[in-house]
Amino acid sequence: MFPSPRQRPILLDIALLHSRSLSSGMQKEQVIIVGAGPSGLAMAACLNHHSIPYIILEREDCIASLWKKYAYDRLHLHLDKQFCVLPHMPFPDSYPRFVSRQQLVSYLDDYVSRFKISPLYRRTVESAEFDGETGKWIVKARNLGSGEVEELEGRFLVVASGETSDPFTPVIEGLNTFPGNVLHSTRFKNGKAFQNQKVLVVGSGNSGMEIAFDLANHGAQTSLVVRSPVHILSRDMVYLGLILVKYIRVNLVDSLMVMLSKLVYGDLSKYGINRPKEGPFFMKAVYGKYPITDIGTCKKIKSQEIQVLPSICSIRGNEVVFENGTTHPFDTIVFCTGFKRSTNVWLKGDDYLLNDDGISKVSFPNHWKGKNGLYCVGLSRRGLYGAASDALNIADDINSLQ
Repeated sequence: MFPSPRQRPILLDIALLHSRSLSSGMQKEQVIIVGAGPSGLAMAACLNHHSIPYIILEREDCIASLWKKYAYDRLHLHLDKQFCVLPHMPFPDSYPRFVSRQQLVSYLDDYVSRFKISPLYRRTVESAEFDGETGKWIVKARNLGSGEVEELEGRFLVVASGETSDPFTPVIEGLNTFPGNVLHSTRFKNGKAFQNQKVLVVGSGNSGMEIAFDLANHGAQTSLVVRSPVHILSRDMVYLGLILVKYIRVNLVDSLMVMLSKLVYGDLSKYGINRPKEGPFFMKAVYGKYPITDIGTCKKIKSQEIQVLPSICSIRGNEVVFENGTTHPFDTIVFCTGFKRSTNVWLKGDDYLLNDDGISKVSFPNHWKGKNGLYCVGLSRRGLYGAASDALNIADDINSLQ
C-alpha cells in the first residue's frame, strides 16, 4: 500500500528539499534513516556532505531523546571529547575534556541547525523490507500524531536506532510485591528526592556506579548490586589506553591498565568487587563491555558509604533476598540494567547484518554494511567515535553507488 494522497506530498517535499543542492541533472537515490540520536544525526550530516537526499524517522518528539529526556543530571561523556565528536563539526573550544549532558545536547542542537536536519518526529517503524522487484526498501511507519501508517521507499536503509533504544528491566521473582519505588535509570534524574531512603542500585556499569555515587552524595543509604567482575579505571587511564592501543598490542596495554588500576584502587575484592581475568580493552573489543570509569564511587565504597551486594535471588515485599543468603529492606530500587533493541521486530529479511539483539554481527571493520543497500550506524558497541566512523564510511559507500 502506497502513501495516501494527503501523505505523499509531505514525504516527496522532504526528498526534494534534500536534493536541491545537486549539481547534476540526475537526482540521487534517497536514503531512509531510522533514528535521530547522535548516530542518525551523524549519518544525515555525512549524506548532506555528498548532497544525497534522505528522510530521517524518529519515534520521539525530539532529537537525541536519551540525552534530552532520559539521562540523569550529572551525566558526562566518559571519554575525552576528542573521541566523541561527530563528523564535520568539532566541539566548541570552550568545552571541557569531559563534556556534560547539557553541553552535548547544546552541541547536537547546533549540529542539527548547521546541517539543516529535519527529522520526521513521532514515527514508529513497524516494518522495513527489501523489495527485490523494485530494488528498494519499503518502510512502514506509524505516525503517532495521526495514527496512520505511512509508507516510504528508498534505495538505501540505514538503521541508526541506537544501542540504548529500549530500557531493560530483568524479571525477578517477587518484584511485583515490592511496595516502594521501582524505576529504570532512564527515569532517574538526581538523588535529591531520595535523601535518607534505603536505595538499591541494580547494575554496576558506568550508569549504575555513577547513580550510586549521586545517591550517596545526596544522603541516601545506598547499596549497589555487583554481579560480575569489572575493570575500574580512572578517566586518565582510559585516555592513556585509547592512545596506546593505536601503537602497541592490546595485551600490553591491558597489562599496564591492570597494573595502574591495582596501584590506584588496590584490592577491591574485600569490598565485593572482583577484577576479570581478561583485560579491559580486550573485553571492550571482543564483548563490547566497557570498563568502569571511576568518578569517585570507589572511594565511597571503601568508606562504606556505598554497600556492595551480590546478585538478587528474590524480593518479598520490601525485603530483597541476595544470593549470599542475606536479606535487606529497601525503599527504592533503581535498575541500571541496560537496554535491549527491537530492530528484529520490524526489520524483515535480514539474516546477515544484525543479530537478534540488534547489534552488528559482521566482523570489524565491515560491520556497518549489509546487503541490498542495508547499513547500520552506531551498532557495534564502539560509542560515539564508532558511530562517527560508521557514518563517514556509509556515506562514502552510498555515494560511490550513485
